[in-house]
Amino acid sequence: MTAVTSAPATAQPMSLTSGQLPRWIEPVLAIGTAVVVAAVLLVIQLFNPAVWLVLTAVVYLIAVAIGSSIVEGRRKAVDRVVRGLVVCAFVLAVAPLISTVWTVVAQGLKVVNWDFVTKVGGTIFDPNTLAVTNTPGALQAVVGTLIITGIAALISVPIGILAAVYLTEYAQPSNPMRRTVTFLVDVMTGIPSIVAGLFAFSLMALIVGPKAFSGFSASIALCVLMIPIVIRSTEEMIRLVPNELREASLALGVPRATTIIKVVLRTAASGIVTGVVLAVARVIGETAPIFIAASFTDNFNANPFNGPMQTLPVMAYTAYSFPGKDIEASQAQAWGAALLLVIVVVIFNLIARIVAKAFAPKSR
Repeated sequence: MTAVTSAPATAQPMSLTSGQLPRWIEPVLAIGTAVVVAAVLLVIQLFNPAVWLVLTAVVYLIAVAIGSSIVEGRRKAVDRVVRGLVVCAFVLAVAPLISTVWTVVAQGLKVVNWDFVTKVGGTIFDPNTLAVTNTPGALQAVVGTLIITGIAALISVPIGILAAVYLTEYAQPSNPMRRTVTFLVDVMTGIPSIVAGLFAFSLMALIVGPKAFSGFSASIALCVLMIPIVIRSTEEMIRLVPNELREASLALGVPRATTIIKVVLRTAASGIVTGVVLAVARVIGETAPIFIAASFTDNFNANPFNGPMQTLPVMAYTAYSFPGKDIEASQAQAWGAALLLVIVVVIFNLIARIVAKAFAPKSR
């Protein structure tokens, strides 16, 4: 009697891969979602740019999650949704910046020209007609901004770099002086700018009397804000210098001070310059401390030790908050000052990149 054996059924091979959506699906889906949501909002007459962007993001994420989970599986769908959330967060962070820059450029270009930069603005009174006219011009603000910020940088940069060198190269971690300086730097980093202005004005009032409004007083206020930034940035850059470079220099008999100047600081020069420019860009747009310490004026004053001085941020604030009889002209002055301030900051950043690239270690 022979046993009857049945042939084994052919087993279906397990699939180790899942479906894949085309690469172009995400941008096409985003554009399609934006068009559909805009059409629906227009039909119901509730179109608003902010509402449109939010609804587009929500509908897009839901569509991506459903489509990807059906075709590619749950794991890939979660990945696409998280990536979409990251992109939405990036757009949400960049949108206010783009909107602000666009508004400043669009409004500022209406008034900014060569005459606006090279002439002193203010109000002119005609005794014959008794008419008061606003003359556009920002030369006094440009000069005041450069003088006040320059003096603050000349004071703050050496102090900040030397303090950072002390903290990283000389002071031991258990040194009480080091802990005290570090604590004070942390405290100064969080000081409100208006407190710095009050401190500078009070200090100068004790020295020169109640009429202490001057560009130098404003520079002292900016120093309070700049020094902790320069110290922190320089300290971090110096810590990135490998200890092998220090040890090699010291092993050749080079004095410690020379090693710090020619090896450590030269190696970290690129990052130090970047930190200094960031500190300058941080304080060049300050309004409250300069408004308190240097006040404001429409007259041209290039002497930082005598009388009020005008700066671009204070000019923008005063022209917009305290307009003259011609409100449109005053507001145009404010937008022009804001655009010039943005241009100055961009120029400083470009200079910083060029200098940092020049000092950066050359790759071989």
